[in-house]
Amino acid sequence: MQDNRVIAYASRALRTHEQNYATHDLQLAAVVHALKIWRHHLMGTKCHIYTDHKSLKYIFTQADLNMRQRRWLELIKDYDLDVHYHQGKANVVADALSRKAHCSCLSVETFNETLCWEMRKLNLEIIPQGSLNHLSIEATLWNNIVLAQQRNKGVRIIKQKLAQGEGKYKCFRIDHEGILWFNERIVVPKDHKLRKQILDEAHLSKFSMHPGSTKMYQDLKQNFWWTRMKREIAKYVSECDICQRVKASHLKTAGILQPLPIPSWKWEDISMDFIVGLPNISQRHDSIWVIVD
Repeated sequence: MQDNRVIAYASRALRTHEQNYATHDLQLAAVVHALKIWRHHLMGTKCHIYTDHKSLKYIFTQADLNMRQRRWLELIKDYDLDVHYHQGKANVVADALSRKAHCSCLSVETFNETLCWEMRKLNLEIIPQGSLNHLSIEATLWNNIVLAQQRNKGVRIIKQKLAQGEGKYKCFRIDHEGILWFNERIVVPKDHKLRKQILDEAHLSKFSMHPGSTKMYQDLKQNFWWTRMKREIAKYVSECDICQRVKASHLKTAGILQPLPIPSWKWEDISMDFIVGLPNISQRHDSIWVIVD
């Protein structure tokens, strides 16, 4: 907060190893996480940390700290901060991500009763019972995959091989509807339009929000399969214009290359490399000595 106004929120899920942390370490990890992501706001300014874990108030005076706490304490000492204790039950503006309010059944019944009275005031006209047009919902993507399998020559060949009982295709199976599966994943035939529809849904929809190639592959491989699937997903993500413009690289930039000076005479500057542990050859040699002048 700044000038009694909230300027940023932050939250994340615990990693696998963090789920084994003690309560004190989890609370301290939250402080460290906040200091890291808001370093540009907090460095060089006086800041106050409010926590409902009272022992954090005495973190600077505790005598017995484990190695993890000592490492975090070195980071915390870089900031000019004070830790204040704030009771959890007094925090009436708790984070909505961790404290969701649930209404009681009594309040729901009261609301429904009020709604009924409001509806009566409208004096709505009662009309005779009628009928609506028939509405149906179809799985468009599923139907497109089934139709593509029926048209694809490669899928028909695999089905014929399965009918002949060839063991080469034991990972495939055909269900009662005639749909081809590979290790319990539906087979997507070689259809550029169909595969692009699947990739667009997994990458561009509001529910996916442009995941990276690895996460996108992990999500899609649970339900779909086609040859060179991972390579095609990586190519698709690398060609996404939004990802290339928005997602910044977190790698450290390379420094300026400093070429070595050119030697003025032979054997003035040499380098040697040893490659050992190789399989023995007929002369019983198992190492290589490389000298570069």
